[in-house]
Amino acid sequence: MSYPKNRVVPPSLRWTKQARKSNLKVGIRAEDPARIWERRAPLTPDAVYDLVSSGKAQVEVASSSKRIFSDTEYVKAGARIVPSLTDPDIIVGIKEPPISELTRPLTKKAKAPTHLMFSHTAKGQPYNMPLLSTFLTNNSQPDESYPRLVDYELLTDSRGKRTIGFGWYAGVAGVLESLASMAQSHLQLGVASPFLYTPRPHTLPNLSKLRASLREIGQTIATHGTPSELGPFIFGLTGTGQVAEGCLSMLQELPIQMVQVSELESLISGWRSSDVDLRKIYLVHAKPEDYLVRTDGGTYNRDRYYQSPQSYQSVFCDRIAPYLTLLLNGTGWSPSFPRLMTTTQLAIAQMKAQAHGGARCTNIGDISCDVEGGLEFMRQATTLSSPFYIERPANHPAHLPGVQIMSVDILPASIPHDASVHFSSKLAEYMRELVDYYNSTAYMNAFPVPLERATIAAEGQLRPKHQWLGRLVQEFRTMGKVVSSPAVAGGKTVDAGQTCAPERVEKKEKKEELVAKHEKPKEAGMLRKKRILMLGSGMVAGPAVDMIARSPDVELVIASDSSAELQQLSAPHYNVQIRIIDASKPNTYAPLIADSDVVMSLLPAAMHVDVAKLCIRYKKHLVTASYTSKQMQELDPEAKSSGVLLLNEIGLDPGIDHCSAMDMIHSLTKDGKIIESFTSFCGGLPCPEDSHVPLGYKFSWRPQGVLTAAMNEAKFLLNHRRIEVPGDRLLQSYFPSLPISPDLALEGLPNRNSYDYLKRYIPPGMKQRTFVRGTLRYPGFSSLMSSFRSLGLLNNHPKSKMELSSWEAFVVECMARLGSAGIGNRNRSGGAGGIRDALSDLIPKKDLDDLRVALEWLGLAKSDTMQTAAGASAMPPLPVGEHTPLDLFAYLLSQKLRYAKGERDMVVLAHEIITRSKSPSSSSSSSSDSGLWKTEVHTSTLISTATTTHDVGYPGERPASAMARTVGMPIAIAALLVAGSPSTLSQSAKKFKIGDFGLGVQIPTMRGLYRPILDSLRDVGIRMEEKTRVLLPRGVDRTVTVEDALVGAVEKPEGGGLGFGLGLTRGVPLHATSKNGNAWEPEADMGLDLDADRNWREEQARL
Repeated sequence: MSYPKNRVVPPSLRWTKQARKSNLKVGIRAEDPARIWERRAPLTPDAVYDLVSSGKAQVEVASSSKRIFSDTEYVKAGARIVPSLTDPDIIVGIKEPPISELTRPLTKKAKAPTHLMFSHTAKGQPYNMPLLSTFLTNNSQPDESYPRLVDYELLTDSRGKRTIGFGWYAGVAGVLESLASMAQSHLQLGVASPFLYTPRPHTLPNLSKLRASLREIGQTIATHGTPSELGPFIFGLTGTGQVAEGCLSMLQELPIQMVQVSELESLISGWRSSDVDLRKIYLVHAKPEDYLVRTDGGTYNRDRYYQSPQSYQSVFCDRIAPYLTLLLNGTGWSPSFPRLMTTTQLAIAQMKAQAHGGARCTNIGDISCDVEGGLEFMRQATTLSSPFYIERPANHPAHLPGVQIMSVDILPASIPHDASVHFSSKLAEYMRELVDYYNSTAYMNAFPVPLERATIAAEGQLRPKHQWLGRLVQEFRTMGKVVSSPAVAGGKTVDAGQTCAPERVEKKEKKEELVAKHEKPKEAGMLRKKRILMLGSGMVAGPAVDMIARSPDVELVIASDSSAELQQLSAPHYNVQIRIIDASKPNTYAPLIADSDVVMSLLPAAMHVDVAKLCIRYKKHLVTASYTSKQMQELDPEAKSSGVLLLNEIGLDPGIDHCSAMDMIHSLTKDGKIIESFTSFCGGLPCPEDSHVPLGYKFSWRPQGVLTAAMNEAKFLLNHRRIEVPGDRLLQSYFPSLPISPDLALEGLPNRNSYDYLKRYIPPGMKQRTFVRGTLRYPGFSSLMSSFRSLGLLNNHPKSKMELSSWEAFVVECMARLGSAGIGNRNRSGGAGGIRDALSDLIPKKDLDDLRVALEWLGLAKSDTMQTAAGASAMPPLPVGEHTPLDLFAYLLSQKLRYAKGERDMVVLAHEIITRSKSPSSSSSSSSDSGLWKTEVHTSTLISTATTTHDVGYPGERPASAMARTVGMPIAIAALLVAGSPSTLSQSAKKFKIGDFGLGVQIPTMRGLYRPILDSLRDVGIRMEEKTRVLLPRGVDRTVTVEDALVGAVEKPEGGGLGFGLGLTRGVPLHATSKNGNAWEPEADMGLDLDADRNWREEQARL
């Protein structure tokens, strides 16, 4: 190489030539010899000359006989040729080197070396975790001697757009490889076309010669045309990025005529009538608006598409593919976006293509090379040594042909000279900044900003945005194995450090980005992110989806039978996939469980056991928000032996109540306080301003769960007494007034079997006076619901099913089905008087007026008679078929008592713990001396309302109901913890280890689990407010406690409530005292079935 004598030498260069020669050393690596087609160079001899002649750096080049530039050219440019690099400061290459070349500096340097390469680590590629590991220390302490890793793929401008890459050259080379593949395919059909002479990119020395050769083919076509047997050659091109630009540039050498999609049919018609010019190549550049349509029939809108890609589908198989002689696919694809063509759509396109003739829809050049991506049926990347293959999908119709696909994944390497010149020109700017950084003697001068943005690791530590890779590196270090790319070794595990045909794992560095800021890594060829499967898409799913989707190291799959709900849930997120399943058929979601790491079941509670059995079979962890059923508990031994965690009860109630109660109890007992009374009440309610309706209650879900809950028995401990309330008396056994908040009037219902949790909550040896868990409602709920039950509206017996002829007959029919217990022997249409008499027999007089008002409001009665419904137009359509009264009533309530636009719900959770402890001034006197003991009331309260604006808890959170947030967020946090992906959670969550507590069937009562959940909830605005006050002795004017209110409801039932219903109390008599006058010990006094009836919870229906 020689340089012109009249070359202008800039003043800076003249100055540096006079300066002392720099000791800074830049090294150019030789590419891995296993990459037989990699001949590119990061810096050309010209770029080397500029560096050396500036006096700012020395350059040494590792000798290579296959590099596009010879060793001699680099010597002439001023470089020194070496067998291997000798401790340079800056090391540049194209692809990642063998690990053996990544040695630590031989001498201590003021500034650690910097490696620049396409490292293929930023997206978690498994085969390069060993390489990334060499840049990291074994602990969290920075080590300045460790080299820096800069990835070309991450070099961007201030707007996030990539500034360096080979995408344009992928398009240029892709055209030539695709034309050669197509010509070979046509030859197999017995037709020779001019494209047989298409040069493969690597066969000529530079791009100019390739263009000239293709131009000559174009001239032949312009003169003699294409074979008439194949009709007009119609090429289709997709994409609008650098890949597509490269394709268009190379295709200009042919006699191209651009056509629109609307003209394709006329081209085929013209061929049949000999009215089409075969001396031209017809090119349709298909844009998204040409083949994407909204699922609701609307037209394409770019902004809407990127906001809600699931609301679009591709019709490429119908509008474009059947007409194409060759498809050049230059568009990228990301999960959650519609594919260009699915496997099924390929068959559709080919069936239509057969009617057109000309071997259409049989040749594809997939330059994007997304394995099983935009073209679902493209299953493998190919190499320059074997550039195409014939794909025949499984179950492809026998009468249809296979499709020949060119899918080379290192296309730019086939034009090494021009690609290197282009790349070097872009890299030179960054090299100048980097050289100046190393030459600077200023203390701690800043690393160049663009290069810092592209840094993955420095000083032995991952940069913040790449810290999620640390888990993958640790897994490699622990196991000593890495999972290879499916394209490399069929997804097999290979020994760390082993070379796995690197040519097959190379991906071209620049693919067209769907949206630059949302660029998503491909699944093939990288370590798969943790995959969480969410079964169900009901009302609590939204906050759970938003919380999980913001984790960069997690892929979420939502599976449900509602396409509309799935699309709405996944719309804003680019790392969420959706699947349609039949939840009643486990075989439809079993493969999804097998392919996941953690399963979240938001299905109805009755379905959890089937899900759990599949999780055990496939050794996957499960998280649910439902109570632990007896059937679920029976799976505990099998789950433990399989190493599986089945975590239940992590919603609101149960869930947050467990976590917050256990946190309080831990703190109090740690301080030496003795717990004597524990009460916990929780409920979902309308905000007070939206509660002026019957029951003071509204539903945003199917209310069957609330109605069935009104008929379950309850067990609890109150003031040393064991109390059991039968299910048929629950609604009459309510606590009429609870002092939870001065701003809210609330009543309570005992919530099932409180004994299930006494042993879990309270430390051994700490005997209890009171232990009650309950549900909160506004005053009047229990008495009105009891009236509804008395009318037979809550009858759920299969024999009570009816086919409703009209809503006005509903109450009468329900009362008739009560049989001997009600109006069964009365005349069903015997007039208003008869119905009123029946009501008087069934309903307490004090509750009659409220019942009549409610029935009128619900449209089940007129104001002047109890027989016909009011306002038929306001009533929902009658359900088809036979249903129980409870199901019919639930359906009506879901329509009449649902939240209107602008209305909000709220959740109230309140714990009260009464403790006894020695006063600080007390001595070691006898504990019987009450004067030395202090009694305190500790309260912990959560009152949370629906959100109406975005980004309340964190950026990206959508508005949601209070119930959805407080159920969805805890289960999402738990799933992330169990998956080992806490990057977006609290600091305490990052210390979570699943091995710190037992596997099998669990609930969140372990501190290592509930503490990070509470901390993470606090970070998004869901926090308990705790208060403590001294409790004065009885007889003194003191603030009433919740326990006082409960005891008062039992001992003074005149005002209604619990005492009213306890005439049928079973078990220990109401006024019985416990042994020795001490707190009753349930495990000693009775054989409790601690697993019985735990499958119930009020919130199950909304899931």
